[in-house]
Order: sequence, then structure tokens, then C-alpha cells
Amino acid sequence: MARLFVPGPVDVAPEVAQAQTKPMLPHRSPEFEALFHACEQRARALFFTQYRVFISASSGTGFQEAAVRNLVRPGRRALVGINGAFGKRWREVAETNGILVDSIEVPWGRPLRGKLFTAALEARDDYDLVMVVHNETSTGVENPIAEIAAAVRAVRPDALIAVDSVSGLAGARLEMDAWGLDMVFTSGQKALALPPGIALAAVSDRALARAEEVPQRGWYFDLLRLEKHRLKDSTPATPPVSLIYALDVQLDRILAEGLEARFARHAALAQRVQTWARERGFGLFAAEGYRSKTVTTITNTHGLDIAALNAFLLQRGMRIANGYGPLKGETFRIAHMGEIQMSDLDQLLAALDEYLHTS
Repeated sequence: MARLFVPGPVDVAPEVAQAQTKPMLPHRSPEFEALFHACEQRARALFFTQYRVFISASSGTGFQEAAVRNLVRPGRRALVGINGAFGKRWREVAETNGILVDSIEVPWGRPLRGKLFTAALEARDDYDLVMVVHNETSTGVENPIAEIAAAVRAVRPDALIAVDSVSGLAGARLEMDAWGLDMVFTSGQKALALPPGIALAAVSDRALARAEEVPQRGWYFDLLRLEKHRLKDSTPATPPVSLIYALDVQLDRILAEGLEARFARHAALAQRVQTWARERGFGLFAAEGYRSKTVTTITNTHGLDIAALNAFLLQRGMRIANGYGPLKGETFRIAHMGEIQMSDLDQLLAALDEYLHTS
């Protein structure tokens, strides 16, 4: 079984995986409701929020759809920042739901900056929602969310701000309440180090109030329906009971490590990979000062055959990721999120050095 240095799914701690084998509970039972309530309350710490956290049997993309379905009123528009594949996906999600959406685009590898949003919001006054990806998994760029949110608030204080932190949350700092964010969501299979199939979203009171003004919110991701059931410690549809068992255990583990210590560990892992890459003559795809704490995208300066490299690593029980989409072959990605420790990373980098010396 390969040690995963890919940006999801990631390795899951044995005790977290084992938690999924507990006997099933009826999801309308008092026992499940107590479990759900405990998870929802503790999960708020991950988002640095006083508001509610919704738990969904979906990937994070489901909450991309929830944002556009719930937070844009008829005839109003959304504005999305794009500097990688997942900002682009969010625009496509909006378009396929019939939402009027405009884009701020910068070259992949560059960050989105607050002044870009200032200019766009000053140009027109009908934006209900601003959407930004916190950590672009495709490029290894961490966007300056606090700066962007401050820019939005200064120009259009009534515009809601939704943040996709699928590959950032629990690995890099993101403070929902202090930064004035209205919806932040993540997927379990990234820095939370859970199996795939569960997603979490923190949602502000402002966002719920906006949803009341949107007549066609859908059903599965209707925020008001999710809130109605959350208040009863449940979900509208059958929840992923086994994954919530796993979430319960993993929340204990994350909070025992401490969020500050967890952020510091991820930052140190990122710095180690970046230093290794530069010392071996590779480029770093993301702009300096805006590099992800959870995944490093490395420019394939030496023209490595990434498939051959991964075949070599698999023989040693490890795996990295090729570049994403148009960056395939031109870059490769080393993820350092979730359960990865410095000793794990040292083993990977030693194997990469062995490959470089022998290929």
C-alpha cells in the first residue's frame, strides 16, 4: 500500500479508519443525534466560527453548488476569482445552474489580489456573491483571503463571500468570523485526513438570511433545509454514518494536536519541499509569498517522466501527483497534508534523490 503524497485522497490514521467499522445507527435515533451534535459543535473550531457547520454526504464540490444555488437572488450576479482549475470549476457550476457569473482571471500560478476585486465591484453594483478558492490544489497557490475579503467589504458590504477551502482547511489558517466570510467549505479527504465522501460547510447568519430571498435553492443543498435539520441534530437525507464516526475520532485528534501546531507542521513541510526543489534545480510554480502550505506544485525543469517516477516510487511504497489538467507533465505535485510528518517527507525526498541520481 503506497504512502500518499497526493492532494487527496490522503492517508487516514488507523484509528480513524477503524472507527468506520462501528455498528450502524439509525440516523433518527438519539444516539446518532448526540454524535452529530458533538461533531458539529467541535467542527466550528476548524473554521474559527461561532456559526453553524453543515455536514454533507458529498464532496466539497457539492457545497460549491450550494453557494450558487442559495446565495444569488434572481436577476443578480456572482463574481468568481479564477487562478486555477477549481476556480474555473466553480464558474462552471454557477453557469450550469443558470447563475449570472463574471470572472476575475489571472494566470495560473499567480495569486488573486484584493485590488482586482475592488475594481470589479466598483464597476457594477449587482453582485450578490463573491467566490474565491483559498488553496488552489491545481497550482499550489494560496490566495490571500483576508485581503480579498477586506476589499470586498470596503466596496460592497452587502455582497456575501464564499470560500472554497477544500484543500486548505485544517492545514492553513482561515478565520471565517474575523475575516468576515459568509460560507466556507471543505472536503474530508484533504487536510482533514478523512476518507472521501464527507464535506463540511460553515455558514453565517447573513448567508441564511440571503437564502430566504432565493426561491429555487434546490433540495439536497438547500441551506435552510440543512439548518432546519441541524437544529434537530440531523440531516435532511441519510448522512454518512460511518464517516461521521471517523470525523468524531479525527476531530479529537486534530484538536489534541492543536490548530496552531497543525498549521506550523504543514508550513514546515511546505518549506522543506520548497527548499528541496530549489536545491535540485527545479522551479516552484506558485508565486513567492503565495505558496500553499498543503501542496507544492513543482515545475518539471528537468523534463522528468512523471509516470516513470511514480512507478519507481510505488516500488518503495510512495506516490506523488502529476500536474493537473494543462499542467500535466509540465509540473508535478507533492502534497504534505493531513497525517504527513517530517519523517515521512524525508523518506519521500530521499527516494526522489535516488531516482534523480539513477535516471
